[in-house]
Amino acid sequence: MFAQFKRFSFLVIGAALLVSAPAWGQQRLSSEPPHFSGQGVTPAFEGWFKNQDGSFSILVGYYNRNMKQAVDIPIGPDNKIEPGGPDRGQPTHFAIGRGWGPFVITVPKTFGDKEFIWTLTVNGQTNSIPVNTKPLWEIAPYLDALNNTPPWLSFQPFEENGPMIAGPRPLVISKTVKVGTPLPITAYVADDTVIGPGRLPPANPITLNWATLRGPAEVKFSVDKPKVDKIDVKVMPKGGVFAGKGSTEATFSEPGEYVLYLSVNDASGVGGGNGFQCCWTNGHVKVTVTK
Repeated sequence: MFAQFKRFSFLVIGAALLVSAPAWGQQRLSSEPPHFSGQGVTPAFEGWFKNQDGSFSILVGYYNRNMKQAVDIPIGPDNKIEPGGPDRGQPTHFAIGRGWGPFVITVPKTFGDKEFIWTLTVNGQTNSIPVNTKPLWEIAPYLDALNNTPPWLSFQPFEENGPMIAGPRPLVISKTVKVGTPLPITAYVADDTVIGPGRLPPANPITLNWATLRGPAEVKFSVDKPKVDKIDVKVMPKGGVFAGKGSTEATFSEPGEYVLYLSVNDASGVGGGNGFQCCWTNGHVKVTVTK
């Protein structure tokens, strides 16, 4: 229990330092009043974690300061991760507000003290942030101090033994559809239903949120926060207590390559409770849209 409390305390302190310590090169995320439009987009370094194969995953997000303006920044001089970029899988579409860790950059175990710099320029404002694997920024996205774990996600029924994941390293699938033809997508999810002390268990412990991560044009979702309906499953993912599914349809107005982003949150909420880096799960749907 002490180790869990220590890890939880470390995350709280680390999150506070991330926002308030520009002396370490981290970008402030909230230092000016909100505006409807015309403001910049700030990269956000959420932290890093070790993978089972010895590599490291650097978890990265953003803060779109505009209250009513989603922003598109194509990969290039105004949206680049260097060295070795400019493209390392970062978003090109930035929804309003805080995007908590929608993508990861995986680096080898020999990465050492190297770092990347993500630079965004929008509305005449340039913001940059370094991302690295320094010990101060290590996070635990698969288990918090309450023994809560991220929800499981699959894009096919659990009984079919298809790929599924839990945690921020995204489950990636690919689809093809024609312009104007709705693309149906169903997410199958499961959760351990662990909640904090003094809180009542929610009727539905999982929420889904769809957004566009990359693409040349606007994507319309029939519902961007689909309801999760409880389902009975014969094969429950490890640790699962609740299982459900939620569906939407995505329609594309122009041909091209898109990435849709699904954030699967448990009762801890968006961003793991607004910044504790556990426990949510990412899904990416790569879509080729033809005429």
